Amino acid sequence: MLVEGKVALVTGGARGIGFAITEKLAAEGARLAICDINIESAKKAAAQLKDRGFDVEAFQADVSDPDSVSNLVKEVLSLHSRIDILVNNAGINDDALLLRMSEEQWNRVIQVNLTGVFHCTKLVAKTMLKQRWGRIVNIASIVGVVGNPGQANYAASKAGIIGFTKSIAGEFASRNITVNAVAPGFIMTDMTERLPDEVKQALLQRIPVARFGKVEEVAEVVAFLASDAAGYITRQVIQVDGGMGI
Repeated sequence: MLVEGKVALVTGGARGIGFAITEKLAAEGARLAICDINIESAKKAAAQLKDRGFDVEAFQADVSDPDSVSNLVKEVLSLHSRIDILVNNAGINDDALLLRMSEEQWNRVIQVNLTGVFHCTKLVAKTMLKQRWGRIVNIASIVGVVGNPGQANYAASKAGIIGFTKSIAGEFASRNITVNAVAPGFIMTDMTERLPDEVKQALLQRIPVARFGKVEEVAEVVAFLASDAAGYITRQVIQVDGGMGI
C-alpha cells in the first residue's frame, strides 16, 4: 500500500474531491484525520469509512481562522503524535463578474482558499520538519492556471496556491518534505451535476478528452504524490484536466 501507517490530515475532506482523497488514502493504509468546517459532515464521512474498517477520525476547523487551525493540529497530534501527509483541499467559491463582485466576496474566498493553506501548512510543517519527512499536497485548480471569467477571486486564490507551493517547496526540500499542487479541471461533483445541460456542453467543448473528470482520478494523483514513490517530485503542479490547460 502506498501510504501504509502514515498519518494524513485532509482539510475539506468530507465531500466531493476531498472525500475521494480521504477514501483513497485510507484504502492505501493511512490513518486519516478528516477536517471540515461542518463537524456533522466530517463525522458522517468518517463513519462511512470506519464501517469499511478504515482508521479515520473527524475534526472541526475553520481554515481561515489561525486559532481554529492551531486547535486542529494539536488535536490530531494528541491522537496520533505525528502528521506525515497534509492535503490542503478546503475551499469555497463565490462567483461574480468583477464589477459586481463585493469586497466581502473577494476577501472571503481569498481568506479560505489561500490564507487557509498558509495557516495549515505553517503549523503542520513545524511537525514535519522535526520528523524530517513529510508530504504536502495543495489542491489548486486549472482556473488558477488559465483563469475564468466571473471567477477572479477564485482564480486568484488558486493561482496564489500555485505560487505558494513553488516557494515553500524550496524551503522544505532539504528536510525530505515535498510540496506539490494538483490542479483539477472540471470534475463531476454535486456542483457540476447541477449545471444546466447547455453549460455542460459548452464546458465539454473546451476539454480535449471530451468528458468531465472523476473525483477518483484526482485522488489517485494525490495518493501518489503523498507516497514514498514520489520522493523525488517536488515543486510541481499536476494538471488533472483532460488537456483543458493546453
